[in-house]
Amino acid sequence: MRNKVGTIFTILGLLLIVAALSITIYNIYDENRAEEAANELLDHWPDIPKDTPDIPDYILDPTMDMPTKMVNGVECIGQLEIPVLNLKLPIISEWSYPKLRIAPCRFSGSAYLNNLVIAAHNYRRQFASLKELRSRDQVFFIDMAGNTFRYQVVDIEILNPTDVEKMVSGNWDLTLFTCTIGGQTRITIRCNRVDE
Repeated sequence: MRNKVGTIFTILGLLLIVAALSITIYNIYDENRAEEAANELLDHWPDIPKDTPDIPDYILDPTMDMPTKMVNGVECIGQLEIPVLNLKLPIISEWSYPKLRIAPCRFSGSAYLNNLVIAAHNYRRQFASLKELRSRDQVFFIDMAGNTFRYQVVDIEILNPTDVEKMVSGNWDLTLFTCTIGGQTRITIRCNRVDE
């Protein structure tokens, strides 16, 4: 009887190891696929005008919709650059779980109204390294009209997945967030605009 119980536990242990390896392999595959999808968007990125008018449209009308462009079949609002993390990422105009598997997405808000919230997966080439940001690190958002918004990290928070109201509230000009490994919490980076 003891041998049978030992054999059953051994088989269960081996099955759990195989399951864990399978999940790990799938996660690595999915992360690599997402990196290729984001790079594909950047490879097809349209030319954005460098000569912006003396007074950009968004200053005259901050409530205007952020311009979008279709890039390789995906509607985008701009690019996010985080130099200290060596990240340059396209930002998809509206979030959904399938779109998050391609690139970071606008969760809510607008750069023009100083309440932009961007979500991404914790993939290595998306927001996995957000936890490395420190106060005063710089973040840039370039919209599809060529306007550059410069931000500085001012706060780092850990929120529960159900704290959606906390995620979108407060006096933050830009919020970046992603889930931690296992999805138990959300690392949330709060940034404010910096004048040039």
